[in-house]
Amino acid sequence: MRLFAKIDLMVRLLLLAILLASVLPATGEARLMAQWVSNAAIFVLFLLNGLRLPRHEVMEGLGHSRFLLPVALWCFGAMALFGKGLAVALSGALPPLVALGFLYLGVLPSTVQSATAYSSLAGGNVSRSVVAAALTNIVGVFACAPLFAALGGGGAVELGLAGLGKVFGILILPFAIGQVLQGRLRSWVDGHRGLVTWMDRLSIAIAVYVAFSGAVEQGLWTRVGVGEWALLLGAVSAMLVFAFAGSWGLGGAIGLGRPERVAFLFAGAHKSVAMGAPLAAVLFPPQVAGMVLLPLLAYHLLQLVVSAPIANRLAARPGRAPDCAG
Repeated sequence: MRLFAKIDLMVRLLLLAILLASVLPATGEARLMAQWVSNAAIFVLFLLNGLRLPRHEVMEGLGHSRFLLPVALWCFGAMALFGKGLAVALSGALPPLVALGFLYLGVLPSTVQSATAYSSLAGGNVSRSVVAAALTNIVGVFACAPLFAALGGGGAVELGLAGLGKVFGILILPFAIGQVLQGRLRSWVDGHRGLVTWMDRLSIAIAVYVAFSGAVEQGLWTRVGVGEWALLLGAVSAMLVFAFAGSWGLGGAIGLGRPERVAFLFAGAHKSVAMGAPLAAVLFPPQVAGMVLLPLLAYHLLQLVVSAPIANRLAARPGRAPDCAG
């Protein structure tokens, strides 16, 4: 139990959500109720995101286009295309929806919390990291679903008026409300950080539980064999190498100073389960969402595992690149 307590709170909740969905999945009418609860929790999550991100930081961050534009192009361009390549390459070796999950993983924005934490640990520019990750998440609210559909995910998600309406009503609208009410409610959010953190994490865990319940009902643990799990983890590892090596190399190629380059590394290489799980719960039916989320969940766990030694090495040897970047 002591070891479990040392694990990141988000990781613990994700593991518990997956375990609960495997043992006691929400099915039938219970799933409909769980879906409503999930949608409400996602609404609250994006409302809190809108309340927390100061507008003045967004405006300041927009002035650093030499840093932000390459981060956005890397997150939504290079990573999306690499994910698309993996999805195509693995389409005959993995269940189709699991393979498609690599495309979904590729179009997602960076994390905010972990990218900033590891950037700080490695001696990076924390303010650049915060603004870059936050702005890619704002862009992601609007861009992820259309980009996913444009790159070949249209078979799994129908982005008609109904689909766009769900994205607007559950993701964009609460974020906008949060920004509008920021002056009145920001102090309450700042004064209840512990409660807000739990609400944040529980919203994501609920979305994962509902998605995995549908996947378990569809036979997730029997449809994905041991060899396919090994292939999945191998492909996720390849994407991690590409993400870290590529973002570190690109940061150097565009002439960033070392603190900015470190911030670019983590903002460019991390992918957000905080965006990915709720968005999947909105876009896909549960039986689809659970399968599509497998690469993202594996990537999220592994990015935390590899980021710690990379950050420690960068902090200890400020003049050298991390080993994964060559």
